[in-house]
Amino acid sequence: MSTIKFMAALLFAVACTSAVAADAGERKFIRKGMGEGEVVLKLGKPDHEAINRGARGQPEVKTWTYFPHARDPQTLTILTFHAGVVTVIERKISR
Repeated sequence: MSTIKFMAALLFAVACTSAVAADAGERKFIRKGMGEGEVVLKLGKPDHEAINRGARGQPEVKTWTYFPHARDPQTLTILTFHAGVVTVIERKISR
């Protein structure tokens, strides 16, 4: 049982490290029309992801959230994807 807990903790640590490793300065270069792959390449995996599948036959809508970064400790970045393409970019001050 302790091996499973250790592996879970290790996977969690690796996931957190990869999300923090992305440079916060790259967030300002995200533009509407970019694909999910381009965003992951620039920013890494999101800290939180929400998916709205909607009705059958409709493209899914995803919302990716990037929490404040050490180099930009007050800005929360939220990206909305429609059919895999950035359609909305929100930057919010979080204190």
